[in-house]
Parts: sequence; C-alpha cells; structure tokens
Amino acid sequence: MRLEVRHDREAESMEAKAQWFQSLSVEERMEIFCEFTEMALTLNPRLKDGAHVEPIPGRIQVLRLEQPTAGSESTP
Repeated sequence: MRLEVRHDREAESMEAKAQWFQSLSVEERMEIFCEFTEMALTLNPRLKDGAHVEPIPGRIQVLRLEQPTAGSESTP
C-alpha cells in the first residue's frame, strides 16, 4: 500500500492558514510562537537589544474604535 500526502494551492490561501491556526490549542499556538521567536533571534540576535523600537510606517496599522461622545458629530 502506498500512502500519499496531497497538497494544493487552496491549502496555501490566507483563509486556509487562518482556519488551520484557529484549530490549534492555545498551547500549540504558543509553541509555534516560541519557535518563530527562537528562529528570528537565531537569525538576528540583535533583535533582543531593541528596547525602544519604533514602528515602521506602513508595515502594521493599529486601529482603535472610539465611541462618539455626546454632542460630537462623527465625520465620514
């Protein structure tokens, strides 16, 4: 008997990756996070020295939802 592993482009979509990641337990997610962190530090040990790191514009955007206060108008 011959066993095969099948893999297609659908498995590489962001949705498929997100679904796979969400299927992991918290412990499994933390293990993967630690492995990625260890890999990054192995490749660039100076990463741990970045105590006051500034964000790179355009790389990550943090949004915050604020509730409008009474009497203020929301702008489109």
